[in-house]
Amino acid sequence: MLSSEFSNFEKEILLKHFSNVDDSVFAIISPRQVDRGALMSRYSRTDKSMRKIFLDEFAQNENRGEEFYNKVLLEYGDDSVAELGEAQIAIEGLSNIAVKKIEDRRIGLSYLEKSSRYVAWDKKVNGEYKFYREPAIMSSKYADMYIESCNLDFEVYSKNIQSTIDFMKEQEPIEKQKFRNSSGIDVSYSKLTSDDETKSATRIYNATIRAKALDILRGILPASTMTNVGITGNGRAFEYLLTILYSSNLKEENILAGKIQRELNTTIRSFVRRADDTHGKTLQKYLNDIKIKSSALGKKYLKTKKGSNHLADLVDYEQEKKAEEKIISAILYEQSDGASYRDISSQVKKIKSSERKKIIKTFADLRQNRRQRPPRAFEMTEYTFDFLTNFGMFRDFHRHRVLTLERQFLSANRGYFMPDEIKHLGIEKDFDDCMYKAKEVCDIMRTKMPEQSQYVVNFAYNYPYFMKLNLREATHLIELRTVPQGHQDYRKAAQEMFNAIKKTHPNLSNIIKFVDMKSYSLERLEAEKRIEEKRKRFS
Repeated sequence: MLSSEFSNFEKEILLKHFSNVDDSVFAIISPRQVDRGALMSRYSRTDKSMRKIFLDEFAQNENRGEEFYNKVLLEYGDDSVAELGEAQIAIEGLSNIAVKKIEDRRIGLSYLEKSSRYVAWDKKVNGEYKFYREPAIMSSKYADMYIESCNLDFEVYSKNIQSTIDFMKEQEPIEKQKFRNSSGIDVSYSKLTSDDETKSATRIYNATIRAKALDILRGILPASTMTNVGITGNGRAFEYLLTILYSSNLKEENILAGKIQRELNTTIRSFVRRADDTHGKTLQKYLNDIKIKSSALGKKYLKTKKGSNHLADLVDYEQEKKAEEKIISAILYEQSDGASYRDISSQVKKIKSSERKKIIKTFADLRQNRRQRPPRAFEMTEYTFDFLTNFGMFRDFHRHRVLTLERQFLSANRGYFMPDEIKHLGIEKDFDDCMYKAKEVCDIMRTKMPEQSQYVVNFAYNYPYFMKLNLREATHLIELRTVPQGHQDYRKAAQEMFNAIKKTHPNLSNIIKFVDMKSYSLERLEAEKRIEEKRKRFS
């Protein structure tokens, strides 16, 4: 409907809810999320224009959005309309156990979590270190030993931050680093010629050293360490997240579910109302039944529990010839004039190996940087990796969600990783003491409180999980996690992944064009230089 078809009075109303009244493209700016979502959903069920729908059905009825969702969600069961409402939630002071449960949700939610690389956990609040005191643990006989173990971790971590910074400055003095001068040329610190250049270089260097120091020490922190996370997502995804948290055996996660739903009720109430009603409780029971049945089957069929010794063990893949044929068939499919996939595939099978190699090289050569991702055809073959990395590193890999990831309970029975710098610092005994104490408490708790015992386990302890991902996503993960500024732990695992794929699929691995196989002593230096340059441009 054109602007001329609205009266001046109607235009005044519409401009409070839409960005314009005279163009075919417009933003919905109605203040209530429920109205925006209801409008979008109603839009698909009528031939009226959206602005006309609003005037006819919403303008005179403040509860129209709520009524519409109640009807669609409760009467018709059309779950997809719940994706039309979005919200942003901030959660502060939750444990690393709970935040990983939340971030297990792959679709419909985006997260920003407090970093262990840029933020230190050495501050106390009301005289207490910031680790989660799980209600079930605190009301049990394990409370005192739990507090003692976590306090020891935080004391060792906190007292060694400055000494680790000083050590890294000795190992990597500023005089040995290269910094960009005003002409954009990398020169040594002594060759910088102005106060602005030296101040900038010092800022870059100090930020890099601090990040390195916190990287070295993070393995000491326990999984109870409290963090903050911001979540942006749609109503359908939030509702499922709430159901997961309500079904948990951990009191922290049950409490979080109630608090998150309370806050979502202020913005998208209609989208999440089923999380803990009859419908939600039925789903919660189903989720718990899965856990119970899986546990029983594990006890019945798994007689040995031998773990992997590899950072990244490639355990499942297909023959390269078959993988190449599937990828090339998918490449050719889009530009084929009506040919079926079956027909294309049968013809591709006749292509010689040397020609298949040229085709793959053609698409590898097209990529000029890692942000130019391979085409979707490279999703046609998959790899399953079995990982045994420290829990701190798992937290980084866990951010990749375009894949299948399954993980076990966190425990202290698979050994732990100690950075070489810990030994050079002379705090090996303190580090070991933290690990031994955590294992002692974890082992005692596991018999009666297996899930709660996870809270006491340090980031340094090894953690088993597997990932199943396609070649396109493997390219993204490996190239991203081997960049110079990445943590040294996950760089090694990503490099192992690349080597395994290269050994198994030497031709297809050429698409992983921007993997960095080097190691770095100051991972953040180049990234901090780029940040400083941006800071100068916007100052």
